[in-house]
This record gives sequence, structure tokens and C-alpha cells, in this order.
Amino acid sequence: MEKLKTGGVYTGTVEGYSSEGLGIVRLDGAVVFVPGTVRGETVELKITRVMKTAAAGELVRVHEPSPERSEPECPHFGVCGGCDFQHLTYTEELWAKRQRVQDALERLGGTDLQVEEILGARNPFRYRNKSQYPVGADGTVGFYRARSHQVVPIQRCLIQSEVSDKTAQAVREWMRRYKISAYDETTGKGLVRHIYVRVNRVGQSLCCVVANSRQVPREPELAAYVCAAAPSTVGVVLNTNTRRGNVILGDRYRTLWGQDFLMDTLCGLEFKLSVPSFYQVNRDQAEVLYHKALEFAGLTGQETVLDLYCGIGTITLCMADSAARVLGAEIVPAAIDDARENAVRNHIDNAEFFCADAADIAAKLEREGLRPDVITVDPPRKGLSEEVVASVAGMRPRRVVYVSCDPATLGRDIKRFAGLGYRAVRACAVDMFPATCHVETVVLLSKGEVDSKKIRVEFSLEDMDM
Repeated sequence: MEKLKTGGVYTGTVEGYSSEGLGIVRLDGAVVFVPGTVRGETVELKITRVMKTAAAGELVRVHEPSPERSEPECPHFGVCGGCDFQHLTYTEELWAKRQRVQDALERLGGTDLQVEEILGARNPFRYRNKSQYPVGADGTVGFYRARSHQVVPIQRCLIQSEVSDKTAQAVREWMRRYKISAYDETTGKGLVRHIYVRVNRVGQSLCCVVANSRQVPREPELAAYVCAAAPSTVGVVLNTNTRRGNVILGDRYRTLWGQDFLMDTLCGLEFKLSVPSFYQVNRDQAEVLYHKALEFAGLTGQETVLDLYCGIGTITLCMADSAARVLGAEIVPAAIDDARENAVRNHIDNAEFFCADAADIAAKLEREGLRPDVITVDPPRKGLSEEVVASVAGMRPRRVVYVSCDPATLGRDIKRFAGLGYRAVRACAVDMFPATCHVETVVLLSKGEVDSKKIRVEFSLEDMDM
């Protein structure tokens, strides 16, 4: 690292991509991360920062563009921090995401399991059914600049639904017309913090305005502006968040007009979505993901399935028709209420839901002697705790289906499962978030005999190779 100097200009070849979608260039053995570059290109770059084990750079010139380079369709790309890959063809984006999962399985998971495929989206635009627009202190509505809380004014985003964009602009016009203040996170003063919109399969929408107060001026006019811009709106809700920090939603909700929920269909089932409900943001790809999870589960109709981190019961209920009994666990009470309602709504009578922390419910069911045939987990980005992994393994299911939104924590947890006798035998990536660096993965873990000495030797050899 001593040879690289901040401000220095160097020439190198892009070898691949980081987990954040940055191009990787090696200079004298040092890794330099360069945004906006494409694998295979020879580029001139300027070092902007030298760190202990790597460096950051910016693109100066591309000597010969890769055939996989694409002209970004969004004029805000590179300024707004929402998208990472609009400078790539979709084929190259899928390669980068599949490779990211493969690297995590090998380096962090200690396995040579190959990612079978990556399932791309038929339409990589306008796919998000949930949109969250931050509001800047000056009333700007848009999205954050990369690695900052500065709001970039954006009226049209190519990965949000058009209904969401129109709704956000309607709220902005309401604020401007009636001089409604925006929240300033540096002072803690002002009212409107975020605009939150859900949209269902048929174009109906639910609007939630997040405010630093239990009420805002001109509430009837707010509803009128929203409904005029998006006539298929089913409800306008006010959420109160008076806490400092970057958590979007508070705990209090009040319906200003219409209803406080939205109905949607997924995998042939109907689901009720309240504002805080966890629901995959790409409906079409969620169906692809859940069908793959169902395939990995290998159900015959005789099994008991336990679904941890079940949310409003999407995976649980999608598996109910193929199992004898399904159980879902989730820590959010409102989500469990919705899950139970969703089971009744879809005439599913072999599903049970528990409101508890995943580690607690897993340990409780293990103590009670529950022996599910299949356990599915779909944890948040931080993955599973060691306690959850131990409890899952302690119930001795034949198969564990792990749905992950973060390859790094997935790799870590696969290694933990391996130490408890569960080997990763299948893996598939699903592109749930086109244009961004995020990727979903489904992994099947199977119970097998463990030779602890053999595992230690294999890990030792891998470390030596690294």
C-alpha cells in the first residue's frame, strides 16, 4: 500500500466487483475499488483514499469500453445512491450477483458448493411495490445521495412504480401549497420526514406520511392531493415518529382517509398488508423465490414445516398446501395478527402462528420436543444468531431451507450449520433488486454425518490457500 499515493493516477484492469458493486482493480497487489467501471476494462483511475488494506479510486478514463458497458437510463445515476449497476448490461449485472454469492459460499461458508443459477427478472424496471422517499430539510423529495443523508430531488425513479412517484410528488405539492415544514434531522424540528407508498398488483396504493408530530396541518387537503394524483389510492395514513435517528417508521398510526391496509395477491394467495408489514418489494421475483424455496423443501404432503421470521406468513402459507402442518414464528405482533388473518382469508386450516423472538421460539419448541421435518428461515440482513442456528439444528429437521438477503451473513451461517451436521447441498440466486447490488439466495441444507477432523483439515487447507 505504500506505493499508492492519494491523488496519484494509475492504469489497471478491472477484475470483478465488490459486494457494493464497485469495480476491483489490483495495483501492485493492492485492491482498489473504483465505481462506474466494468469487468475486463483497462482504465485510468485516480486514488482518492488510501486505507490499511485497500484503496478507493475514481474513474478518469476508460481505454476501451467493455461490450457489457451500458448507458444508464436514469439521469440521476451516480448522484442518487439507490442504484449501483445501471452502467452494466443486465447480463453482466446477473454475473456480478451470482459471483458475489459464489464467493461468499466459498470464502465465508467454507464450501465448494456451486450456485446452480441466478434467476433474473423479466422486467428490471418499475418493480418496487414499496417506496420510501426521504424529505430534505428544505422540502426536497427524492432519494439520498450515495453514502450521505443529502436528499437528491427526483420526480421519476425507474425502479419505483409510477403510482408511487405521483403520490410522492402530490405530497410535495401539498407541503409547498400550505407551507408544511419538513423535518430537519440536525435540529429535530419540522414536520414531514418520509413519504411511504405501497402499491399492489392491480395498481391500488396506500400512502403513509411520516411526521415528527401526531398531527399535521391541512390533513383533509393532504388526502385530497394524494387521491387526485393517484385515484386508485385506498387509504392515507399518518405515522408519528418523534425519535432522532434514521429509523423511518414510528409506532403510532392514524388513518386520515380510507383504510390503513392494502390487499395483494402472491403465489395465488391473498395477503393483507399494513404499513409496517414485511413483504418482498418485488412481487414477481418473490414468486420465483418462493417457488424455489418450495422446490428445495421437497414436501410430499406429510411433513411438519417450521417457518422462522415468517412476517405476515407469506412463505408459511405458500407451503401449507404441500405440507401436513405449518408453523410460523415472528417477533412483530401486528405481523402475526396479519398472518393469522391471512390464513383464515385463504381458507388454510393447517397453519399456526407464534409471536416470539426466533431464538426464543426455536429453543422453546426444541424443549417441547417438536421435530419438524423442514425448517425455513428468512432472517433480516444480519442473519441468524448462533443460538438460533443451534436450536434449529437441535430440532434435527431433515432439511433446512435458508432464504437470505445478504450473502456474507449467509456464508457465515452456513459454516455454523456445517459444524452442527448440516451441509449445504443446493444454492440458487434470485435477482430481487435489479439495478442494485443486492441479491437474494436460497440454500438447501441437509442433515448428514459429520467428521469433525475432516472438516478441520479442509478449513485449514482453505486458509493456507488464501
